[in-house]
Amino acid sequence: MSREMGEVLADICEEAAVLILPLWRSELEVFRKADESPVTEADQRGEALILERLGALFPDVPVISEEDASEFGTPDAVGPRFFLVDPVDGTKAFVRGDPNFTVNIGYIENGRPVAGAVCAPATGETWFTAGGKAMKRTGGGGAAPVGVRPWPKGAAVALVSHTMKEEVAVKLAEQYGFDLREPMDSSIKFCRIAEGGADIYPRHGPTMEWDVAAGHAVLEAAGGQVKTPEGADFTYGKAADGFRNGWFVARGA
Repeated sequence: MSREMGEVLADICEEAAVLILPLWRSELEVFRKADESPVTEADQRGEALILERLGALFPDVPVISEEDASEFGTPDAVGPRFFLVDPVDGTKAFVRGDPNFTVNIGYIENGRPVAGAVCAPATGETWFTAGGKAMKRTGGGGAAPVGVRPWPKGAAVALVSHTMKEEVAVKLAEQYGFDLREPMDSSIKFCRIAEGGADIYPRHGPTMEWDVAAGHAVLEAAGGQVKTPEGADFTYGKAADGFRNGWFVARGA
């Protein structure tokens, strides 16, 4: 394939976004999965399209995707190359009409996210990896590189979950040294840091690999990093753990 993997994934994410966006703010029915997390027709439509496209373009690469995993379970083992797909990350935001939901495809090699794309259907923004850089395009226009900003001493912004308790936020601010915080859903947090709009995203709570792989790839390509709180590499392919993540800290420069 002559085109960059990340650019191909970006096209697929944008195609899925076209299916998903008309269902936003449409009062669509919300179902409950076995773990009580919400799922909608948007998740299901988006995932079906993404799986079809990846299967046609990359037939030899396995795909682990959120809705399929919730229905049929995750594989007991996975090889060195695979895709991680979350067709609508931030389903709760999607349901309440918040624009911060995303379509995500990450490509993993040997435990590392080496390519990825994240699309925000409500704003028409797409971030993706290409040529060792992070790129962004808006509204189907041309792409331009983005990068993290230097740590702004005294004005560092943390992106945190809407549900984070105040005492937890205060403790994290002390631990990581940020000054301001902004609540935000979904993997768009990685992309806002990647384009220099914020500085750190500390996640001391549960996530799944498909929630973060694409955003991780974009952030690293933009000059940022995702590590465990102890500073170790944050890796993928944790089949024995059902592809569940431990805590992590995503940051810019």
